[in-house]
Amino acid sequence: MNLLHVIPYYAPAWGYGGSVRAATELTHALVQAGHRVTVLTTDTLSPSERAPVLRETLDGVDVVRVRNLSNALRGRLNLSTPRGMAAAARTLIAERQIDLVHCHELRTVENLLVASATGALGVPVVVSPHGTLPVTTGRAAFKRAWDWLLGGRRRPRFDGVIALTRDEAADARALWAKRGLDIPIHIVPNGVHLDEFAALPPKDTARARWGLGEGPVVLFLGRLHERKGVQLLLPAFARTLEHVPDARLLVAGPDEGMLAALTAQARALDLTGGGDTGSNRAEDAPVGAGLETRPYNAPAKRPPVPKTAHGGARVLFTGLLTGLDRLAALAAADLFALPAEGEGFSMAALEALACGLPVLLTPGCHFPEAAEAGAGVIVPRKVEPLREALVALLSDADRRAAMGQRARALVEARYTWPQIVAQMETAYAAVIARKRR
Repeated sequence: MNLLHVIPYYAPAWGYGGSVRAATELTHALVQAGHRVTVLTTDTLSPSERAPVLRETLDGVDVVRVRNLSNALRGRLNLSTPRGMAAAARTLIAERQIDLVHCHELRTVENLLVASATGALGVPVVVSPHGTLPVTTGRAAFKRAWDWLLGGRRRPRFDGVIALTRDEAADARALWAKRGLDIPIHIVPNGVHLDEFAALPPKDTARARWGLGEGPVVLFLGRLHERKGVQLLLPAFARTLEHVPDARLLVAGPDEGMLAALTAQARALDLTGGGDTGSNRAEDAPVGAGLETRPYNAPAKRPPVPKTAHGGARVLFTGLLTGLDRLAALAAADLFALPAEGEGFSMAALEALACGLPVLLTPGCHFPEAAEAGAGVIVPRKVEPLREALVALLSDADRRAAMGQRARALVEARYTWPQIVAQMETAYAAVIARKRR
């Protein structure tokens, strides 16, 4: 198939969250399966960075970027101002004989422009909401205003929804039913490339890099946003130290306005140890020797230098980690924790499972399969249930090891990209056939 994917941000704009990683991995996997894939996106890489080139090929994916008139507006309000997006879509569809357009996220300016442009051309369009459907989680006021302003005929017309989970499929069905529409919905989860996690950096080397000691390490990977739940994880972890005093918490992710509050919270909980916090140059403690990183995993610029604990610090904030730095964090960990709400289908949780890490999740992660497979624990999004789960898991290395084996087996059985691409091909073919009828 000739496919056009549309997303506001694309590799290496990793700071914009899991939808970037999911879309990047999916398009790469589709190319490996023999499809011709073009990505239409904007030039934003971060609130302060733009892509230096507007056309490039990343691992076989043709990437076409249009300029945002205001990158600052993109950063402050997460709102695009893409110049020439509709015209670019029409040109690409005609020149590359596009069979289907796949939009990512729901309430975006890109979708408004591209869906209206494709309507007259008769090309089917599907959308992957990536967890953005509910108005009650994340930017609620913006979502309500968007839905009110862009009601009726001004809404983008989609021919199908690609939902990540059963919960997201139900949300989509309810949303479109309010509009009097019965839209086809296909459930296709995210996936991982197992070969990326076949040879992680040595655990001891990775731990030494951040001064994590020999005790069990809890890893959080995600944006520092209220919805991700680090503000709940910190007090739960602090109370866990009464039972597992040598544990450490590694918080890895870009700041979305909460870093100052979280570091103050950590100090108040006596998790910083009262000592100095230094920094090591990344090259002083090399990790992942011999590993290859795909070109689109290269950061736009060198990521923030990880911090090393001094004076007994129990929690460390590293900033955004990509490439080998991200693999090092996964190698150093014994348990992955994500007390989030309003998740689509966490790429970070999938990567942790692929590394053989047990996962501690909340219902808002929408991943019951992890618990059903015995690879994870799902608890209410409250401090005390999180504390109880942390104590139980960090105190039992044998249990963690058994869960880790089941974690890897779960990913191998259900969540590799070749398996996901096969499901996506079936969904695409159904939407195309329905559109032709």
